[in-house]
Amino acid sequence: MSVIKRATDCGIAAVALIVSAPLLAASALAIKLEDGGPVLFRQTRLGQYGRTIRILKLRTMRPNAGDLRNPDGSTYAGGDDPRITRVGRHLRRWSIDELPQLLNVLFGDLSLVGPRPDLPDQLRLYRPIDHRRLRVKPGLTGLAQISGRNALTWEQRRNLDLEYVARASSRLDAEIMLRTIPLLVTGHGTTQPAGPVADDPSRADARRQPWT
Repeated sequence: MSVIKRATDCGIAAVALIVSAPLLAASALAIKLEDGGPVLFRQTRLGQYGRTIRILKLRTMRPNAGDLRNPDGSTYAGGDDPRITRVGRHLRRWSIDELPQLLNVLFGDLSLVGPRPDLPDQLRLYRPIDHRRLRVKPGLTGLAQISGRNALTWEQRRNLDLEYVARASSRLDAEIMLRTIPLLVTGHGTTQPAGPVADDPSRADARRQPWT
């Protein structure tokens, strides 16, 4: 399956990059015009077998924005987040900010389908069984993304990731990709419900989790 999966990843990612090039260019211009800051955001994440990778995103937050976490240690992605720029809200709404990660797919760091890559410091939150999710290459979308995305709790996402690892197949990947399309169109689950964590300054220190 690995050879077929890699070939599929590269083929679809290459076509998607070509098709989305005008949108990426327009988004980059909008980001630059809004505040003059960098267009791309680079972040260290956990790749397959726990090695670190650097993923790419279009920047959606103000420069030097601090980190904001939920009580369970997962990153906060609420619709009321004051760190997000005006342009960034639109980019996140339609997951346009994730498009540069198609390059990560071509580079071999990510797959199209797999568990979303966690931040290195989130390893401390793993249960022993959660390390199984590192056996496969992380992806742009997965079971957690088509099952609720940011509306899910950390534990729910972990369990869905483990289910994917146990059931991984070309058929499951195809099903997940097909079910991802309507979610991109509607923007369902891209933000978490507003809550007390958004107003708790004690949770701020320095980053954000992307197509989570």
